[in-house]
Amino acid sequence: MPELLHEWVSRQARRRPDAVAVVGERETLTYAQLESLSNRLARILKRGGCRRGERVALLMPKSPTAIVSLLGIYKADCVYVPLDPASPPRRLAKILEACDSAWLLAGGPVTDLLAALVDDDRSVGSIAVGWMDAKPLHVGPFGGGGFGLGDLQSCSDDPLEYENTRHDPAHILFTSGSTGIPKGVVITHDNVIHFVGWATTYFGMDSSERASAHAPLNFDLSVFDIFGTFAVGGRLHLVPPELNLLPNQLAEFVRHAELTQWFSVPSVLNYLAKFDVVRRGDFPTLRRVLWCGDVLPTPSLMYWMERLPHVRFTNLYGPTEATIASSYYTVPGCPPDPHAPIPIGVACDGEELLVLDASMEPVLPGEAGELWIGGVGLSPGYWRDPARTAEAFRPHPSRAKAPGRIYRTGDLARVGDDGLVYFLGRTDSQIKSRGYRIELGEIEAALNALAGLQECAVVAIPSGGFEGTTICCAYVPAPGAALTPAALRRELSNAVPPYMLPARWRAFDRFPRNANGKTDRRRLKEVFEANATEANR
Repeated sequence: MPELLHEWVSRQARRRPDAVAVVGERETLTYAQLESLSNRLARILKRGGCRRGERVALLMPKSPTAIVSLLGIYKADCVYVPLDPASPPRRLAKILEACDSAWLLAGGPVTDLLAALVDDDRSVGSIAVGWMDAKPLHVGPFGGGGFGLGDLQSCSDDPLEYENTRHDPAHILFTSGSTGIPKGVVITHDNVIHFVGWATTYFGMDSSERASAHAPLNFDLSVFDIFGTFAVGGRLHLVPPELNLLPNQLAEFVRHAELTQWFSVPSVLNYLAKFDVVRRGDFPTLRRVLWCGDVLPTPSLMYWMERLPHVRFTNLYGPTEATIASSYYTVPGCPPDPHAPIPIGVACDGEELLVLDASMEPVLPGEAGELWIGGVGLSPGYWRDPARTAEAFRPHPSRAKAPGRIYRTGDLARVGDDGLVYFLGRTDSQIKSRGYRIELGEIEAALNALAGLQECAVVAIPSGGFEGTTICCAYVPAPGAALTPAALRRELSNAVPPYMLPARWRAFDRFPRNANGKTDRRRLKEVFEANATEANR
C-alpha cells in the first residue's frame, strides 16, 4: 500500500504510462498525462506560497481537469476541499471561511458563481485563484498570486518530494450542519488507503476495470470511484450529471462505456428501474453494481437482479465520518419477497459495527439499538470543532479489549439471527403518534412494494392535535400511472396497521435532491409544514 493517495497514480504512470486513466465528455488523459500535469500544478501551488497542511478549495464541474487539480493539491502537501458548483454562494463562502482557505482552484462554467461569491462576501476576494481553464477569467477582485492554466507549462513535471504522511489530512468534506453552518469532516490518507485496499481486494478489481464516476466530487463516494480505479490502473469514466434526469441516456452511457463497475446512491438505480430502461442480459461487460448512502427498495433490486444475472450486487453502508463505507453485503441471489429487507451486512476489514442501547451496552440479537462504528476508517473529527467531535466520537465502551473511539451514526439497527446487521432507519425517524412508536422506514418499505410508484418518502411533522405527530407521504407516480392518495392508502392498509397510515399525501413530479443525490427529506418536510392547513387529497 502507498503512503499517500496520489502515489497510486505515480506508480501507474511508471508501469503503464500510455494506459487511459480518465475519460471525460471532451477529454481523455493517460496516467502519464495525469502524473505530469498534477506535478506541474503542485509546483505552481508551492511557488505561490502553499505550505504543508494548507487547505485548497476546488470549484469546478467533474472533469479530467478536476481530477488533475485534486491530485495537484495532494502533491503540494495540501488539503483538498471540494466545493459543490450547485451550492448557493453564501454556503460556499461559509465553507471557505470555515476552512480558512487562501487558495481556490476553479474552472468551467463557474464565473457567475465566482462573481456572486465576491459580491456576497468581500473577504472571499482575498483568496488567490488558480484558473484551470483555457478560457480567460474575467472576474475580480481576487487575491494576488493567482495563475492560469497556461502557466503550468512553466513548471517542471519531475516528481516531487512529499512532507505529508499517511496520517495527515487528505481532504475535508463539508456536510450539512444543524446550526446552519456546514461541518467539515476531516479524512486522512490512511483512512482512504485502508478502505481502498480492502475494497479492491474483496471485489477482485484489476487493470481492466472501467469504473463509473457518478458521485459529485464533494460526496465521499467519489473518493472510491477515483482511487479504487487508480489503485488497480483501471479507467475512470466521468458520468455527466445531466444524465441523472435522462434514464435512457444514462443506461446507454453504461453500454457505450462498457463499464465493469457501477457505484452510486440507490435513487439512481431506483430511477432506472422505474423507467424500465434495463434490458434482460443488458450491460454484458458489467461485473458489479454497488450502492451506498441510502436504502435501495427491494423491488428495485429484484428488477436489476432479474435482468442482470451475470452481475454481482453489493450493498455498502457507512457515513462520511467513517470513510466511504464500513460494512458490506453481497446479495447471494434475487430476493423472493419484495418486502424482504436487505441487510447492511458485516463490517469491512479493520472496521467494527456495534448495536448499543442507551447505556452503551450491546443489545440482544433481534432487538433495535443505535448503531456505532469503530475502526480504521474513523475520521479524526470535525474541522476546528472539538466540541462537536467530542459529542459524535466517544471512547470505545470496551476500552480494555478494544482501545480507540467509536462514532455515533444516529441510525437504528438490529443484529439478525443470521449474524448480519439490518438498518432500521434514523433515530430521528422513529416517532410516536397516538401513543404508538412508529418507524417511518417500515412505512416506506411497504410503499415501495406497491405498483405504480416511482419514488416515495415518508416524513413526520409536528401536529397541534392529540396525535402529536402527523405522518406525511410524498410520492412520485411512475410514468403513466394514475394514482390517487385514496388508492395508495387503500393498498398500503393491506401491509401496515391503521395507526401507521400517512394522514397527508402529496404528489411530486420529481423529488428534491441534496448535493449527494439523496432525497432531500428536510425540504419535503418544509413543503408539508408550509401547507399544513391544506386538506388531504
